[in-house]
Amino acid sequence: MIYEKVKILTLGRQICGHWNGAAGYEWLVTNGLGGYACGTVALANTRRYHGFLMASLKPPVQRTLLVAKIDLSVEYLGQVTALSANEFVDGTISPQGFIHLESFTVLDGIPTWRFCVADALLQQQIFMAPGANTSYLRLAVLRSSAPLRVTLKPFVTYRDYHSLGIGPRPFQLEPGADRCLIQAFDGARPYRLLVSHGAFTPTPEWYWHFWHREEALRGLDAAEDLFFPGTFGADLTPEVALCFIATAETSAPAAGDEVLKGVEAKAKALSASLPSTAPGWIRSLASASDQFIVRRDAPAGATSIIAGYPWFADWGRDTMIALPGLATALRRYDIAAGIFRTYASFVDRGMLPNRFPDGGEAPEYNTADATLWMFHALDDYFQATHDATLLSDLFPVLTTIIRAHAEGTRYGIHVDPRDGLLCAGEPGTQLTWMDAKHGDEVFTPRTGKAVEINALWLNALRVMVGFAEHMGSQGDQRFCAQLLDRATSNFGRFWNAERSCLYDVIDVDGGSARDDRVRPNQILAISLPHCVLSAAQMRAVVIRCGQELLTSFGLRSLSPSAPGYIGQYAGNPRRRDAAYHMGTAWGWLLGPYARAHFQVYGDARTAQSLLESMATHVHGACIGTIGEIFDGDAPHTARGCFAQAWSVAEILRSWIYLERRISKAQGSID
Repeated sequence: MIYEKVKILTLGRQICGHWNGAAGYEWLVTNGLGGYACGTVALANTRRYHGFLMASLKPPVQRTLLVAKIDLSVEYLGQVTALSANEFVDGTISPQGFIHLESFTVLDGIPTWRFCVADALLQQQIFMAPGANTSYLRLAVLRSSAPLRVTLKPFVTYRDYHSLGIGPRPFQLEPGADRCLIQAFDGARPYRLLVSHGAFTPTPEWYWHFWHREEALRGLDAAEDLFFPGTFGADLTPEVALCFIATAETSAPAAGDEVLKGVEAKAKALSASLPSTAPGWIRSLASASDQFIVRRDAPAGATSIIAGYPWFADWGRDTMIALPGLATALRRYDIAAGIFRTYASFVDRGMLPNRFPDGGEAPEYNTADATLWMFHALDDYFQATHDATLLSDLFPVLTTIIRAHAEGTRYGIHVDPRDGLLCAGEPGTQLTWMDAKHGDEVFTPRTGKAVEINALWLNALRVMVGFAEHMGSQGDQRFCAQLLDRATSNFGRFWNAERSCLYDVIDVDGGSARDDRVRPNQILAISLPHCVLSAAQMRAVVIRCGQELLTSFGLRSLSPSAPGYIGQYAGNPRRRDAAYHMGTAWGWLLGPYARAHFQVYGDARTAQSLLESMATHVHGACIGTIGEIFDGDAPHTARGCFAQAWSVAEILRSWIYLERRISKAQGSID
């Protein structure tokens, strides 16, 4: 591995030249609609979610795999060399083009392969057109002593991204000189394959039994059949590059080099918004931040945040946690404001949606925290922008939210008049971010008064007192101040003197029981701007979380000493759901922990150092981004989504926050 100060790492032959190495690293590009392309460095699909064109037919949902992969071979100096790879059900790996892969890197957000064939050096790049279901594969000769002849073999399908295509289907093929149009069935969205120069030769046939090893490890079906419409062939010289294009759009696709320049320019602009001292891995996260910002079809022009790739859509909770890091911290204020307006339009009974289903059905509102996170995100935005127009537009919605929570809304969410704290939960529901459920089995219901829900409630009330004062609304200011005073005076009920930390839930199931298991939710009571604990209590919480929960890549969701701890997230869906919040480490929580550490000790440099171990993950799984979860047990293997919005956002935001504190202490401004 080669590390550079500004650019992300380059994988060399010692990794790329071996199947387990090349197949163990992943890459991702997106189109701002919810569509994407992703795969392995080996160019073999090891997940059902891998593909060259995963179109979002109703942005940002209805993701449909159209083009699974492109196999590439070159003829040079009389010899044909395959440069791709596939794994089949019987264990065969063919071809094994990765042995010719000299390097892989992600340059300005563009996955880039360099293949050596004799004395020739061939570069491949994959990217997508922003705002279009269009993927590009660009080939350029960097070095050669003779022309190269390239052959591209597309493998196509038409399926929902959660499913697998099995058996032959009556695909309709309309070939042209340098292109072909494919329609999987009557009523299916047609899509086109074409090249910037060269010729298409139709030779339609089916290829059987591709194997997705990661799906097998997840206890799911793993075999797939793909349709091969024919080959694209073209001559390459150092002066003439080639673009292969797959598009589900009806309009003519933009030229590949034009799209490439635009993608590179955006990545550079995002990096330029960072402090000049930002290391390469932070610059990579700034580039990756844009992958999660998406457009929604409804309402028209709406903006949202994809929770994670490859399988999540946009979730209210994830959006509001991630928004400060993905937008405000990078000074993308127009995007932040657009997201606030989008979600405010969906507020119902004082609640933000938890999830927009993949099929485009009505939003689901089963969340106690998404709405409260919005107040924190809005406060962060307002502190940066003083955007009085947005505040004025949203203020009526915000007051409705506070009153709905005070009076009571869905799922038993209400203020307990006895202590002013917020209750939430009913049998069979999971309303906090610890929301694992398999069928009707809820693994971490946390019904009662959850610690982070009430920390968020206190912060929301404090924010609203300030907003109401700014708006000159004395009635709302008094109402929120009274709620805040009552809740503040009773938040001490969460203090667990015996263990010197906070209870995770009090008044469990409406009774008097308290959950004293050590979980990371308590760290949010310290990391949020408004904390009502004493300095000694705050320090004790940070110490407890550091001793029992901290790993290199996040905080465990449960202490290893607690009954029911599960240290590995593996196996079939039920086993994984059971482990999700019972010991699995979560990357996004490393950000709040670092900020809480700074809040307690005042040492920004040390707090920032807690984030630096994440650099090895940014360089070591899906290159350039941060995944969702990690095993609680060492070596803390990455699991779940390989690119998670709130993980990227919280690490990025926390690093920037702490770097600015360091600069301020040194008397410099960046």
